[in-house]
Amino acid sequence: MHSNILNKVSLLSIFFVIILLPIFALPFTSFSVETSKGLFLVIGLIVSVIVWTMARFADGHITVPRSIPLVAGAGVVVAYLLSAIFSDASSISFFGTMLDVGSFWYILAVYLLFLLSAIVFRDSKSARLLLFGILLTGTIILAFQALRIFLPTQLSLGVLGDKTGNLIGSWNAFGIFAGMYVLAALFIIEFLKVPKQLKILLGVLSFFAMALMAIVNFPLIWAIFGVFALLIFVYKVSLNTNKRKEGEKIHFPVFAFVVVLLSLFFFMSSNFIGQILPGKLGISNTEVSPSLKSTATVAKNIIRHDPVFGIGPNRFSEGWARYKPAVINATPFWDVYFVGGSGLIPTFMATTGIVGILFWLLFFVTFIAAGIKSVFTGFKHAGGVEAAIFFFLAFYLFVASFFYFVGSVLFILAFAFAGISIGLMAESREKGFLSVSFFDDHRKTFFFMVFLICVMIASAAAGFKYVERFVSISYFSKAISAKTIPDAETYIRKALALHSSDVYLRTYSQIYLTKLNSLAVKANSSSSVSEADKAALQTAFNEATVGAQAAVLYNPKNYLNNETLGVVYQTAGLIGVKGAYDEAIKAYTQASLLNPENPRFHVLVSNMYIASDKDKDAKVHATKALALKPDYVDALLTLSQIAKSEGNTTEAISYAERALSILPTNQDLVKYVNALKNGSTPTPPPTTATTPTPTTATPNTSSKP
Repeated sequence: MHSNILNKVSLLSIFFVIILLPIFALPFTSFSVETSKGLFLVIGLIVSVIVWTMARFADGHITVPRSIPLVAGAGVVVAYLLSAIFSDASSISFFGTMLDVGSFWYILAVYLLFLLSAIVFRDSKSARLLLFGILLTGTIILAFQALRIFLPTQLSLGVLGDKTGNLIGSWNAFGIFAGMYVLAALFIIEFLKVPKQLKILLGVLSFFAMALMAIVNFPLIWAIFGVFALLIFVYKVSLNTNKRKEGEKIHFPVFAFVVVLLSLFFFMSSNFIGQILPGKLGISNTEVSPSLKSTATVAKNIIRHDPVFGIGPNRFSEGWARYKPAVINATPFWDVYFVGGSGLIPTFMATTGIVGILFWLLFFVTFIAAGIKSVFTGFKHAGGVEAAIFFFLAFYLFVASFFYFVGSVLFILAFAFAGISIGLMAESREKGFLSVSFFDDHRKTFFFMVFLICVMIASAAAGFKYVERFVSISYFSKAISAKTIPDAETYIRKALALHSSDVYLRTYSQIYLTKLNSLAVKANSSSSVSEADKAALQTAFNEATVGAQAAVLYNPKNYLNNETLGVVYQTAGLIGVKGAYDEAIKAYTQASLLNPENPRFHVLVSNMYIASDKDKDAKVHATKALALKPDYVDALLTLSQIAKSEGNTTEAISYAERALSILPTNQDLVKYVNALKNGSTPTPPPTTATTPTPTTATPNTSSKP
């Protein structure tokens, strides 16, 4: 009796995690939508695991589906664990800043949802209820987003940005979710026996969802969605053929046929028709990610240098910096900090080496094989239709994840749906479940009790640590938005007390660097500097240095950490700290080794040599920068300044004119060139290399470097 109640509570916990995850957020807080969803997922999993464990104490049975995909999925988790252990930056690979997508703990959480979904969803009734729950949640999300197009500020919830800000992730990810919604509705209309009024309602809502897909105007969505809609149509027609032979009454799948035609129409005319709705509604969707070819190049180089376990989970950005193709420097994205590749799954495969790739392939091959077998044989069994539906939805999301960086929500849903389909497949087979009883032997009872207690303790401990790190995000956000330096100091210290990461440590360093600059300005404006001011300057410099050095120690393979250290020493050199420029050169040089195709670091090193009156060394590095990127204006200007200081005005003018030909409308450049030609002392234009803050991009696919 108790075990039945506990099993139902465990099922309800997973049920609500799946249907509410897409819509869950903490409005009017400092937590991002993705961070809020992570908290919801973790709490739901912990509740489900603990309650499920308590049920095992009550009945003495552990029952799991006999499924190769479940075993292969466990292999993926083990591969991630080993890859994280052997990673040069284990803290990044295990957790990252906040359960980062692709970290070990993220993959473990996704697998637990996958496993629990397979265990608790064993009948068609609960699966069908969840399917309608997903459609209800999806309807709310679609309606809310449609309203946001016209009322973006009023419906921002304090956490969403412009019109494209949504509860799923990127704008393209929202379009993929809308496609999943239509496919689910299509399955219900064509395969489930539901009231005609409900079918009409779902048909209307499906056209509404497709209109939102048209507003997103992402050709990849129409391609993937169209293929899956076509598969549903063909499958329905094939079933009708069998029914005709048996003399049953059949209906042509008109709705599925119309959906296929519409998807083909929007895919073929995306460059023309697809621009009309976004243009009328004032929606701009500019997203950037590496191409599949560039991602493959990075993955190949990672495997070449770290063949077995790869560079480590959650470290694609470091692999991109180290191994990106040289041709990227010819694009506008040469200095973009990509956190992922062309798709989520290729990103995962690129970081975990041959072992990770093999287990991912094993999982997908076995899952697809089991799903196809179920589709063609399972309709005769109870739950067969629902198993086919969830298999198709999971397969759709997995395919989308291969070609696009879908983000956290859709990938979690893919595994949840996959787990449900596996549970239903197992229920339809004879001996589909493996059951172990441990109350019949006191030795087994002892070991299983110890195991279950450890699971409960580990779950509770993991939840506590996660909440602790979750709270640190609040303090970190307050530190970034603080209006005064003392407030920023207080908040960042509280954040670091709860959780240490290189992002926090870089911010810590930057706060004290800002304080150092303000103190230096104050000191320069006064005729004399007091001992208190000198002590404050020294303290600010020490703290900025400590923060940057700690970030380098936390993750020595991330060039951003070395870059931050270089900025600290560069600033110290400007206020006269002896030997600071030499330390800045070391830090920038190390950053260049970690990001060898980036010319900016050579210019930064060149500037440090210029400040140290070493023009010969400065010229060497500026020339290297220009060799990496021939149209790099900062390198041309640096060489122009070096030539001017050497008395070679002709060469200085030549470099400056080349820079002006690249940016002909830049008035600072025009004045600089004119000053050189007039023989006066020119003021060098500001360069981006003097403020080293690279662009960070979440991967997507509107543009492909």
